[in-house]
Amino acid sequence: MKEEIREGLKIPAHIAIIMDGNGRWAKKRGMPRTFGHTQGAKVVEQILEDADHMGVKYLTVYAFSTENWSRPQTEVKALMNLLRRYMKTSLAKCAKNNVRVRVIGDKSMLDKDLRESIADLERDTASNTGIGFQIAINYGGRDEIVRAVRRAAARGLLEDPEKIDESVLDDCLDTAGIPDPDLLIRTCGEQRISNFLLWQLAYSEMYFTPKAWPEFDRDELVRAIDAYNHRERRYGGLMDK
Repeated sequence: MKEEIREGLKIPAHIAIIMDGNGRWAKKRGMPRTFGHTQGAKVVEQILEDADHMGVKYLTVYAFSTENWSRPQTEVKALMNLLRRYMKTSLAKCAKNNVRVRVIGDKSMLDKDLRESIADLERDTASNTGIGFQIAINYGGRDEIVRAVRRAAARGLLEDPEKIDESVLDDCLDTAGIPDPDLLIRTCGEQRISNFLLWQLAYSEMYFTPKAWPEFDRDELVRAIDAYNHRERRYGGLMDK
Protein backbone atom coordinates (compact mmCIF):
# COMPACT_ATOMS: atom_id res chain seq x y z
CA MET A 1 0.00 0.00 0.00
CA LYS A 2 1.34 3.42 -0.92
CA GLU A 3 2.51 5.45 2.05
CA GLU A 4 0.90 8.88 2.27
CA ILE A 5 2.11 12.01 4.00
CA ARG A 6 -0.01 12.39 7.14
CA GLU A 7 -1.81 15.66 7.60
CA GLY A 8 0.20 17.95 9.84
CA LEU A 9 3.45 16.05 9.30
CA LYS A 10 6.46 18.36 9.59
CA ILE A 11 8.68 18.10 6.52
CA PRO A 12 12.43 18.40 7.18
CA ALA A 13 13.85 21.44 5.42
CA HIS A 14 17.08 19.59 4.60
CA ILE A 15 17.54 15.86 4.10
CA ALA A 16 20.96 14.26 3.58
CA ILE A 17 21.31 10.72 2.24
CA ILE A 18 24.13 8.17 2.31
CA MET A 19 23.16 6.02 -0.67
CA ASP A 20 24.56 2.67 0.36
CA GLY A 21 24.17 -0.80 -1.13
CA ASN A 22 24.24 -0.36 -4.91
CA GLY A 23 26.96 -2.98 -5.38
CA ARG A 24 25.51 -5.47 -2.92
CA TRP A 25 22.06 -5.11 -4.47
CA ALA A 26 23.47 -5.87 -7.93
CA LYS A 27 25.58 -8.79 -6.70
CA LYS A 28 22.53 -10.48 -5.17
CA ARG A 29 20.97 -10.38 -8.62
CA GLY A 30 24.00 -11.81 -10.37
CA MET A 31 24.80 -8.47 -11.99
CA PRO A 32 28.00 -6.39 -11.94
CA ARG A 33 28.32 -3.67 -9.31
CA THR A 34 28.15 -1.04 -12.04
CA PHE A 35 24.58 -2.14 -12.78
CA GLY A 36 23.69 -1.26 -9.20
CA HIS A 37 25.20 2.20 -9.57
CA THR A 38 23.21 2.80 -12.75
CA GLN A 39 19.97 1.78 -11.04
CA GLY A 40 20.92 3.90 -8.04
CA ALA A 41 21.30 6.97 -10.26
CA LYS A 42 17.72 6.51 -11.46
CA VAL A 43 16.54 6.38 -7.86
CA VAL A 44 18.33 9.67 -7.13
CA GLU A 45 16.32 11.42 -9.84
CA GLN A 46 13.02 10.03 -8.55
CA ILE A 47 13.73 10.79 -4.89
CA LEU A 48 14.78 14.34 -5.78
CA GLU A 49 11.43 14.80 -7.48
CA ASP A 50 9.54 13.19 -4.60
CA ALA A 51 11.35 15.28 -1.98
CA ASP A 52 10.63 18.45 -3.93
CA HIS A 53 6.91 17.62 -4.16
CA MET A 54 6.80 16.95 -0.42
CA GLY A 55 8.23 20.38 0.35
CA VAL A 56 11.83 19.52 1.19
CA LYS A 57 13.99 22.60 0.53
CA TYR A 58 17.42 20.94 0.32
CA LEU A 59 18.56 17.42 -0.57
CA THR A 60 22.21 16.38 -0.24
CA VAL A 61 23.45 13.00 -1.50
CA TYR A 62 26.79 11.25 -0.97
CA ALA A 63 27.76 10.24 -4.51
CA PHE A 64 31.53 9.61 -4.30
CA SER A 65 33.72 9.84 -1.21
CA THR A 66 37.41 10.63 -0.90
CA GLU A 67 37.85 6.98 0.11
CA ASN A 68 36.09 5.62 -2.98
CA TRP A 69 39.24 6.10 -5.08
CA SER A 70 40.56 2.91 -3.47
CA ARG A 71 37.88 0.81 -5.16
CA PRO A 72 38.77 -1.23 -8.28
CA GLN A 73 39.66 1.13 -11.10
CA THR A 74 36.99 -0.35 -13.36
CA GLU A 75 34.34 0.62 -10.81
CA VAL A 76 35.83 4.08 -10.25
CA LYS A 77 35.87 4.69 -14.01
CA ALA A 78 32.25 3.54 -14.30
CA LEU A 79 31.19 5.86 -11.47
CA MET A 80 32.96 8.82 -13.05
CA ASN A 81 31.33 8.11 -16.41
CA LEU A 82 27.96 7.88 -14.69
CA LEU A 83 28.55 11.28 -13.09
CA ARG A 84 29.60 12.68 -16.47
CA ARG A 85 26.35 11.52 -18.05
CA TYR A 86 24.33 12.92 -15.19
CA MET A 87 25.96 16.35 -15.38
CA LYS A 88 25.37 16.56 -19.12
CA THR A 89 21.79 15.28 -19.18
CA SER A 90 20.37 16.80 -16.01
CA LEU A 91 20.38 20.46 -17.06
CA ALA A 92 17.09 20.22 -18.96
CA LYS A 93 15.47 18.37 -16.07
CA CYS A 94 16.78 20.88 -13.55
CA ALA A 95 15.48 23.76 -15.65
CA LYS A 96 12.07 22.12 -15.96
CA ASN A 97 11.83 21.38 -12.24
CA ASN A 98 13.50 24.60 -11.05
CA VAL A 99 16.27 22.67 -9.26
CA ARG A 100 19.39 24.48 -8.04
CA VAL A 101 22.53 22.28 -8.09
CA ARG A 102 25.74 22.56 -6.08
CA VAL A 103 28.54 20.00 -6.10
CA ILE A 104 30.43 19.78 -2.80
CA GLY A 105 33.82 18.16 -2.28
CA ASP A 106 37.34 18.62 -3.63
CA LYS A 107 36.72 19.07 -7.34
CA SER A 108 40.40 19.68 -8.12
CA MET A 109 41.04 15.92 -8.39
CA LEU A 110 38.33 15.39 -11.00
CA ASP A 111 39.07 15.29 -14.72
CA LYS A 112 38.87 18.63 -16.51
CA ASP A 113 35.80 17.75 -18.59
CA LEU A 114 33.87 16.71 -15.47
CA ARG A 115 34.90 19.90 -13.66
CA GLU A 116 33.70 21.93 -16.63
CA SER A 117 30.36 20.10 -16.74
CA ILE A 118 29.91 20.71 -13.01
CA ALA A 119 30.70 24.41 -13.43
CA ASP A 120 28.19 24.67 -16.30
CA LEU A 121 25.45 22.94 -14.30
CA GLU A 122 26.05 25.05 -11.19
CA ARG A 123 26.12 28.29 -13.18
CA ASP A 124 23.06 27.52 -15.28
CA THR A 125 20.91 26.47 -12.30
CA ALA A 126 22.14 29.13 -9.84
CA SER A 127 19.09 31.36 -10.37
CA ASN A 128 16.57 28.53 -9.96
CA THR A 129 14.39 28.97 -6.90
CA GLY A 130 13.24 25.40 -6.26
CA ILE A 131 14.84 22.64 -4.21
CA GLY A 132 18.58 22.95 -3.60
CA PHE A 133 20.32 19.74 -4.68
CA GLN A 134 23.83 19.14 -3.31
CA ILE A 135 25.88 16.31 -4.79
CA ALA A 136 28.95 15.24 -2.78
CA ILE A 137 31.71 14.17 -5.18
CA ASN A 138 35.24 13.40 -3.97
CA TYR A 139 33.90 14.47 -0.62
CA GLY A 140 35.07 13.68 2.91
CA GLY A 141 33.95 15.47 6.04
CA ARG A 142 37.45 15.72 7.50
CA ASP A 143 38.83 16.92 4.18
CA GLU A 144 36.11 19.58 3.98
CA ILE A 145 37.00 20.91 7.43
CA VAL A 146 40.70 21.05 6.51
CA ARG A 147 39.87 22.93 3.31
CA ALA A 148 37.57 25.27 5.25
CA VAL A 149 40.40 26.16 7.65
CA ARG A 150 42.66 26.83 4.67
CA ARG A 151 40.01 29.11 3.14
CA ALA A 152 39.63 30.94 6.42
CA ALA A 153 43.40 31.42 6.62
CA ALA A 154 43.56 32.64 3.01
CA ARG A 155 40.84 35.20 3.81
CA GLY A 156 42.77 36.43 6.83
CA LEU A 157 40.05 35.24 9.21
CA LEU A 158 42.38 33.39 11.58
CA GLU A 159 44.70 36.25 12.46
CA ASP A 160 42.79 37.16 15.63
CA PRO A 161 41.99 33.96 17.61
CA GLU A 162 39.40 35.84 19.70
CA LYS A 163 37.28 36.43 16.60
CA ILE A 164 37.19 32.77 15.52
CA ASP A 165 33.77 31.22 16.11
CA GLU A 166 31.50 28.66 14.45
CA SER A 167 30.20 31.18 11.92
CA VAL A 168 33.74 31.72 10.58
CA LEU A 169 34.10 28.04 9.71
CA ASP A 170 30.48 27.76 8.56
CA ASP A 171 31.11 30.42 5.92
CA CYS A 172 34.18 28.56 4.63
CA LEU A 173 32.58 25.12 4.28
CA ASP A 174 31.43 23.70 0.94
CA THR A 175 27.86 24.06 2.24
CA ALA A 176 28.14 27.75 3.13
CA GLY A 177 24.70 29.36 3.04
CA ILE A 178 22.86 26.04 3.30
CA PRO A 179 21.16 25.06 6.57
CA ASP A 180 22.41 21.96 8.35
CA PRO A 181 20.51 18.73 7.61
CA ASP A 182 17.50 18.05 9.80
CA LEU A 183 17.50 14.39 8.84
CA LEU A 184 20.18 11.95 7.68
CA ILE A 185 19.04 8.79 5.91
CA ARG A 186 21.36 5.83 5.34
CA THR A 187 20.34 2.77 3.37
CA CYS A 188 21.37 -0.90 3.40
CA GLY A 189 21.43 -1.40 7.16
CA GLU A 190 24.71 0.32 8.00
CA GLN A 191 24.59 2.63 11.02
CA ARG A 192 27.47 5.06 10.73
CA ILE A 193 28.06 8.39 8.98
CA SER A 194 31.22 7.38 7.09
CA ASN A 195 32.96 10.77 7.08
CA PHE A 196 29.90 12.54 5.65
CA LEU A 197 29.05 16.12 6.70
CA LEU A 198 30.86 15.77 10.03
CA TRP A 199 30.35 19.42 10.96
CA GLN A 200 26.82 19.77 9.61
CA LEU A 201 25.33 16.62 11.20
CA ALA A 202 26.00 17.75 14.77
CA TYR A 203 22.29 17.78 15.69
CA SER A 204 20.68 15.94 12.78
CA GLU A 205 18.22 13.11 13.40
CA MET A 206 19.21 9.81 11.78
CA TYR A 207 17.14 7.15 10.05
CA PHE A 208 18.63 3.81 9.02
CA THR A 209 16.81 1.46 6.68
CA PRO A 210 17.77 -2.09 5.64
CA LYS A 211 16.73 -1.32 2.08
CA ALA A 212 19.57 -0.99 -0.42
CA TRP A 213 19.61 2.31 -2.29
CA PRO A 214 18.22 0.89 -5.59
CA GLU A 215 15.21 -0.30 -3.53
CA PHE A 216 14.65 3.04 -1.83
CA ASP A 217 11.44 4.72 -2.92
CA ARG A 218 8.87 7.35 -2.02
CA ASP A 219 7.25 5.06 0.55
CA GLU A 220 10.52 4.65 2.44
CA LEU A 221 11.11 8.40 2.26
CA VAL A 222 7.69 8.93 3.85
CA ARG A 223 8.57 6.42 6.60
CA ALA A 224 11.80 8.29 7.28
CA ILE A 225 9.97 11.60 7.54
CA ASP A 226 7.34 10.03 9.78
CA ALA A 227 10.09 8.68 12.07
CA TYR A 228 11.67 12.15 12.11
CA ASN A 229 8.37 13.56 13.36
CA HIS A 230 8.48 11.25 16.37
CA ARG A 231 11.86 12.60 17.51
CA GLU A 232 12.29 15.29 20.15
CA ARG A 233 14.98 17.65 18.87
CA ARG A 234 16.65 19.27 21.89
CA TYR A 235 19.97 20.50 20.47
CA GLY A 236 21.72 19.53 23.70
CA GLY A 237 19.04 20.99 25.96
CA LEU A 238 16.50 19.32 28.22
CA MET A 239 13.13 18.01 27.10
CA ASP A 240 11.33 19.51 30.10
CA LYS A 241 12.28 22.92 31.33
